Amino acid sequence: MVTLNRIYTRTGDAGTTRLASGKPVSKADPRVEAYGAVDETNACLGLARVHSVEPAFDAMLARIQNELFDLGADLATPPKPDEAEGDALRVSDAQVTRLEGEIDALNVRLPPLKSFILPAGTPAAAALHLARAVCRRAEREAVRLAEAGEPVSGPAMRYLNRLSDLLFVAARFANDEGRSEVFWKSGATR
Repeated sequence: MVTLNRIYTRTGDAGTTRLASGKPVSKADPRVEAYGAVDETNACLGLARVHSVEPAFDAMLARIQNELFDLGADLATPPKPDEAEGDALRVSDAQVTRLEGEIDALNVRLPPLKSFILPAGTPAAAALHLARAVCRRAEREAVRLAEAGEPVSGPAMRYLNRLSDLLFVAARFANDEGRSEVFWKSGATR
């Protein structure tokens, strides 16, 4: 359990923060950008949950919110080459596999897609589409971090990719299992 007795520390007033390792970095550091986008994804999920009606669906989103804190900790702690299991909080491939199972379980209840859909519909669906878009940004930030030569755990990268897929399917599901989807009308306003 984390205890936060003091919310402001003033240590970030000069534009710096510390990674989980204690290393000071700029608040614009690519690693901070990556886990910051994960935090934004989590906030979007909180908004979606305000509109969620099915208890099992809400429980899935609540679990994912907790996993996003794990993911943020993973991204805030650069993996070390000699890191032993349990040295740092890491996202696992089992969590990625669970997302895949949830995607499949939701998708089987949806009609096949015959057109692109707009990020609209019910309030829950719109919030889930927003979460998906922010999650895709978090994924891009993590990829950018890895491409810059910074270590990023493989399961963290896979989790972000699968989560954005799940959020797309979840948004469709939250649109009355596809019945309230808003379809793109190509060139309709020319």
